[in-house]
Amino acid sequence: MNVLYLLVPLALLLAGSGVAAFVWSVRNGQYDDVETPAMRILMEDDVPGPTSENEPDTDETPPPRS
Repeated sequence: MNVLYLLVPLALLLAGSGVAAFVWSVRNGQYDDVETPAMRILMEDDVPGPTSENEPDTDETPPPRS
């Protein structure tokens, strides 16, 4: 029974910190746009990625192998 005197305030403190973190995230705009981040992976990048030193810096594609 004595353990409840420790666990109940600890549980309330943990629940209160969770609610406080949720309120902070809502006020900072973490939940404003939930669709665009999921679609961002489907969009093409306009800037090409870095090339390695071994690759030639040309726009030509090599002929297909037969």
